[in-house]
This record gives sequence, structure tokens and C-alpha cells, in this order.
Amino acid sequence: MRKETIKYFFSVEGDTERWYLNWLQAKINSNEYSRYNIKIDCKRCSDPRTYVKNSNILKKTEVTHLVDIESYEDSHIKRFECTLDNVKEAQKMGKDIRYVLGYSNFTFELWMILHKYPCNKILADRTQYLEFINKAYNENFKSLKKFKNEKEFHRILSNLTLDDVKDAINRAKSIMSDKSINGLIEKNYKGYKYYVDNPSLSIYKSIEKILTTCEII
Repeated sequence: MRKETIKYFFSVEGDTERWYLNWLQAKINSNEYSRYNIKIDCKRCSDPRTYVKNSNILKKTEVTHLVDIESYEDSHIKRFECTLDNVKEAQKMGKDIRYVLGYSNFTFELWMILHKYPCNKILADRTQYLEFINKAYNENFKSLKKFKNEKEFHRILSNLTLDDVKDAINRAKSIMSDKSINGLIEKNYKGYKYYVDNPSLSIYKSIEKILTTCEII
């Protein structure tokens, strides 16, 4: 019996996020136990307003925008808040789109590490993720740029499973639970909540929603 296909929408700011989502789609669609096939419509677009302007979405749709905070520097915080401004404006452009924030603090590398390693350490700089990437994947990358090379990144993805994705979701939940237990308060900016302190992330929520709908978890 042919499976029904469910469509999901993402706008992303980098290639690694796009490659990851393409991998996730293929992995779910090749899983015999998934209730549905999925189609992830993923566009690389740093400005959600541009995504909405160029989209052909005609009905009520949820779109997840993936974005990094990158650092505590004023320029990066202002850039992140500017993105949230644009997310808010994108929802007022006449199309019935609900934007969901999928942030990573500091970066998407945190999400990748969590597939293999419980990275709950406060870091001073995003380049420090390199140590955890190498530890998680038993590699010896000399820089994050090497890790994000297309060939190398796809090689890393080829060794991941949906069980690793489940582990990443659980580790992300643990990180966020610890934030709450320790009394840290999420910042609310234009209706979007995030923790200023790293590590923190919300990308796992959209991924968990896909796996739950497909009855993989």
C-alpha cells in the first residue's frame, strides 16, 4: 500500500541545515515503519520575508526558520533579533503562514553534536564546538570549515540513523529542561522565546514533530 506524503516547510540560512533536512527526508522515506512519506520543502533564505514573497503557498501552512545566534557579541544578537523582526513581518504579508523559530545557540553544530554526544557545556566561542564534533564522530577535523565541507558533511550524515535523531531530541530536551530547573528565564522578543545562555536550542521541536507524525517515535 502506497504511503501518504506529508509536506513540511523550512527556510534555512546555511547549506549544512539544508543537507541535513534532505538526509532526514530520505532516511524517513526509506524506513518501512514510518506511517507516512515526507517531503521537506527547504529553501536557503536568510530573510523569511523573501521566502514568503517567493512562495506559492496558498493555504494555512507552518514554516520553520532555522537560525543561529552565533555569539554574545552585540552584532550577532542584533542580527538574530533582526531575523526575528523579519519572521514577524513575514507573517503579515497576506499569506496564511505561521512561522516557527528553530534556533541554535550558538550554532547548528550543537544540534549535530547531540546526535552522538550530550554537549551541555557552556562555551565561550562557537569555534569550541570543533572539539565536541571530533569527539562525537571520532574525527580529527582541523576546523569547523572542514567539517562543513559538503563531501565531509555528507559522509558524517551517511553514518547517522533515526535512532541518533531520537537521541539528539532527548539530549536537546535535557538541555532545555536543565535551563528551567536552574531558574534561567527565556527572553521573549516579538513573541519568540529563546535563552540567551548557551547551550540552548529549539530546532528539535520541529524535528520531533515530523518523527511523531510519522510514528517513528
